[in-house]
Amino acid sequence: MRRIGLFGGTFDPPHHGHLLIAQEAQLALQLDEVWFIPVSDPPHKVRNELTSGADRLALTQAAVALQPTFKVLDLEIERKGKSYTFDTVEQLTNQFPEDHFYFLIGADMVEQLEKWYKIDQLKKVVTFAAFDRPGSHISAHKDVEHIPFLEVEISSSLIRKRVQEGKPIRYFVPESVRELIKERSLYGHHS
Repeated sequence: MRRIGLFGGTFDPPHHGHLLIAQEAQLALQLDEVWFIPVSDPPHKVRNELTSGADRLALTQAAVALQPTFKVLDLEIERKGKSYTFDTVEQLTNQFPEDHFYFLIGADMVEQLEKWYKIDQLKKVVTFAAFDRPGSHISAHKDVEHIPFLEVEISSSLIRKRVQEGKPIRYFVPESVRELIKERSLYGHHS
């Protein structure tokens, strides 16, 4: 039985903070692999001008390319529409019935967990694991494991803003992601 971490998000763009979370989750939970799952349409937040699924998928693949235990799944991008965790987990547990899945979430999502689509059924098939985020720390919670994590204040919105302002992002994202943003002129990048 493999222990797999599922890490969903918009990854618009993926950055070193995401990679650090995956690394620390892998260490804390003794995961064999971490699978990054870019969402098609996030049900928990409204985002106008979300970068295309194809671009976010390519950026995420570029971000994890050098880490063989990190993989990218395109199932939510391919499915399109609202990306409910239940649908994704159901698909994966059917496809990989011998594996155990951990779903990685930010500490700020723990309080909203009870509102998630089909949460009672989800809790029966995955273990939720939360990492601290700037300004949001997880306290004891009976249904959620804690991933110790340092505060890294890198966000995708910060990176998008820096690109729009023509500021460097070299040490915020992997070099392959920076090059792809430039190559595809994403986030208002001007060569």
